[in-house]
Amino acid sequence: MRLDDSIDNSRPTSQPIAVDLFCGAGGLSYGMKRAGIAISAGIDIDPACRHPFQANVEAEFCEKDVAELSPQFLESLFPANSVRILAGCAPCQPFSSYSNESPRHNAQWQLLPKFGEMVTALRPEIVTMENVPRLRGYAVFDEFQGALRQAGYYYDYAIVRCAEYGVPQSRRRLVLLASRLGPIQMILPTHTESDFATVRNSIQHLPPIEAGRASPSDPLHRSSALSAQNLARIQQSKPGGTWRDWDEDLRADCHVKQSGKTYPSVYGRMEWDQLGPTITTQFHGYGNGRFGHPVQDRAISLREGALLQTFPKGYSFAPDRGTIHISSAARLIGNAVPVKLGEAIGKSIVTHIERFHD
Repeated sequence: MRLDDSIDNSRPTSQPIAVDLFCGAGGLSYGMKRAGIAISAGIDIDPACRHPFQANVEAEFCEKDVAELSPQFLESLFPANSVRILAGCAPCQPFSSYSNESPRHNAQWQLLPKFGEMVTALRPEIVTMENVPRLRGYAVFDEFQGALRQAGYYYDYAIVRCAEYGVPQSRRRLVLLASRLGPIQMILPTHTESDFATVRNSIQHLPPIEAGRASPSDPLHRSSALSAQNLARIQQSKPGGTWRDWDEDLRADCHVKQSGKTYPSVYGRMEWDQLGPTITTQFHGYGNGRFGHPVQDRAISLREGALLQTFPKGYSFAPDRGTIHISSAARLIGNAVPVKLGEAIGKSIVTHIERFHD
């Protein structure tokens, strides 16, 4: 791909401004904004992202397929002479340990190469990319790094323990930062194990609710209903325990097979004073992981999942008086970059620009 002569890549002179590809519900953009970066626009193919992105990030939302974008369109989203930041957290499902599908058989496989093409064509001053750690084991990631080197970027990537930046999860993510200005890397961790945010810190203050019910004061504080069997299971579940704590007649067929013995966290309860699990798009289901509330007999609520993703309590995922579909909201929340990780990425970029940009 070649850059059209109409695109100006002269040295920027004004403030840093970001365009967020695959913006989702806005976790990365909101975090970068808190770090002092202006957000010009977010782009995502999912129309459900429009409300949370516009209502909270307060920036333009473009409902477009990133695979069909042109560099000219992206350039139009940046003010003249800004320090351009292009964020591209391509969907991680093809590379996730939760997926049994070969990445090359997934159409989303091509989104990271497409992002690389946009970087090569537009040549923004700063690039950030976040994905699952397994990505580094695939040739597509090596090719992305090669494109950065060929385009003259300094870059660095690390497998980040999100808890070290204030996220109350055991989640680890691959974070890559690239710059045309000079060497760039993530800021040092802001937390150690002695002061990690915990499940208790994050959600204990919320009012109790029953399975299948919502809080009158917060429609997002709602949880999925439980079958009679799953209610009996969670009543026998201990925080941090496994399905092995149950009576044998409550165990699922997969649990009594050898293959089931490798998934002890399925149908698990969280522990108050520990990190939560990685919040996935299925966190609203008690049987989908260690998503049981520490003491209440239910899966965690949508709001609790959002708080564990470090979205502020007032973050809006649906219009006022709009219908909240549990699976749709959980997908937005689970797919998001945790806000505090986004803020750490933003602070890394701001620190870098202050050092290298005249």
